[in-house]
Amino acid sequence: MNSEMQIRTRKPSWLRRTLPKGAEYQAVRKLLRENRLHTVCEEALCPNMWECFSRGTATFLIMGSLCTRGCRFCAMSRRKPAPPDPEEPSRVAGAVRQLNISHVVITSVTRDDLSDGGASFFSDTITKIREDVPGARAEVLIPDFQGDEQALASVVSAEPDVLNHNVETVPRLYPAARPDSSYRRSLALLERVKKDAPAIPVKSGIMLGLGESSKEIRQTLRDLADAGCDIVTIGQYLQPSEENLKVERFVPPDEFDEWRVAALEMGFSGVVSGPLVRSSYHAGELYKTVTEKFGQVNSI
Repeated sequence: MNSEMQIRTRKPSWLRRTLPKGAEYQAVRKLLRENRLHTVCEEALCPNMWECFSRGTATFLIMGSLCTRGCRFCAMSRRKPAPPDPEEPSRVAGAVRQLNISHVVITSVTRDDLSDGGASFFSDTITKIREDVPGARAEVLIPDFQGDEQALASVVSAEPDVLNHNVETVPRLYPAARPDSSYRRSLALLERVKKDAPAIPVKSGIMLGLGESSKEIRQTLRDLADAGCDIVTIGQYLQPSEENLKVERFVPPDEFDEWRVAALEMGFSGVVSGPLVRSSYHAGELYKTVTEKFGQVNSI
């Protein structure tokens, strides 16, 4: 692997995208506004937002857009959030139905202010989608619930089609990037899901470009594989604002390709690795790739 820590002030050519804003894109935005829904696509300034919106897909951000933690890589605002809206799960399900989404991703800000960290809202949203859109797959990207196993169990009991929890970066960088989180706690969450619900594909993701070494990346991937992760996503960190951590290096596409090969050799069933990859990018296609290996794919 290329271990050179080259600092660049401008985005390289492989990170520049054409931004389609056709009728499908505008229709998704209009529907989200009408239903008072948030997407992580918009709140986290995802570089793939225009592509996904134009394809009629979105990652729904439940329980508002204000976070109780202050991860220094994240675009989310850290302020005291309002109580969650009990009608939100029904509105998400309605949007899934109107957009004709077959594989929906549900995530949230971290809600340490709630007794269960918002776990019940994840399970309620999964349940409502299953009731209103039979056959739709529900993938969740959850916070760590501060290590509360009962909260995690309530999400697992709703039987999501994929359970994702991102470790985000290597353990050495946690104090700078994720000061309110714990690398070991995140690994323990992934291990618990795989132990309690081995049929549910377990997923995690990391960002490159924050100053990690090749040795640290490899060890983090091994840790995830040992924790029972089936799927891993590897993408480039992009600084969302001047207040966030700076990009230490723009990792070239061929290096992402090398990490994809390395992760597959470690035993992951599904790997997506590239500069523009994010947790839910092409999530439906990745789900099918992984589950078809085990004859478990849910046909729509």
